Amino acid sequence: MHYGNLRRSLWLLLEPKARTKRGLSWLNICLLLLIVMATLTAIIETEPLIVRGRQHIFSGLQYVFGTVFAVEYVARLWVAAEVPGDEGPWAKRWRFVRSPSAIIDLIVVLAAFAPLIAGDVASLRMLRLVRILGLARLGKLSAAVHGISAAVYSRRFELGVTAGIAIMFMVFGATLLYWIEGEVQPDQFGSIPRAMWWAVVTMTTIGYGDAYPITAAGRFAAAFIALSGVGLIAMPTGILAAAFSDAMQSHHHGPHGEDVDLD
Repeated sequence: MHYGNLRRSLWLLLEPKARTKRGLSWLNICLLLLIVMATLTAIIETEPLIVRGRQHIFSGLQYVFGTVFAVEYVARLWVAAEVPGDEGPWAKRWRFVRSPSAIIDLIVVLAAFAPLIAGDVASLRMLRLVRILGLARLGKLSAAVHGISAAVYSRRFELGVTAGIAIMFMVFGATLLYWIEGEVQPDQFGSIPRAMWWAVVTMTTIGYGDAYPITAAGRFAAAFIALSGVGLIAMPTGILAAAFSDAMQSHHHGPHGEDVDLD
């Protein structure tokens, strides 16, 4: 097979957005399974009762996964030249290297081989946890995730406005409780920054219960803030639901509404 044809064939296998058929290629399905296996291994490796006496098995698996992902990274770097655009092959590769997904890939690969060069136990523990970042790599294996990301990005203004309103309301709620409860409960509401924790957990409806008003006025204000928080949380939820719906529609249909051939 010609050099250019081989590179393009590999690009079609690695890049979901380049596929004309629905679903993942066999290569990406294998990579997806390996990512899940590598992440589960990193999670299980934190349990001493399981790892004790089996360190060599986990170390071997770590190097196997690291080698596979290193080969994948090099392959993606090579086929990045096939991405449509007017830039030259090396400019496209440089753009790939600087992309967030490629940076995560490189961090995961380096973390897999870190025990060969790092001797500090605390550093190794942190690097093992970094390998769980591999889960973030699942997103780039799915064209649907790309569509959802684009849909959410298209709603960035609305989400930004709702986030701004929520922050303003949290500051208002924290200020109000500081004014009402500050002298009664100085440990919890003695300053606006302290009261901000209560405002956050109340407006997000988590309500840990470690801080709560005890005066009648404070409870009345807290009830108003809590009920308002339900509405504020619902606003971005509705925006995201609409974005997901748009993404699914565009995933199953063409950009102008025509049905996409999924065969």
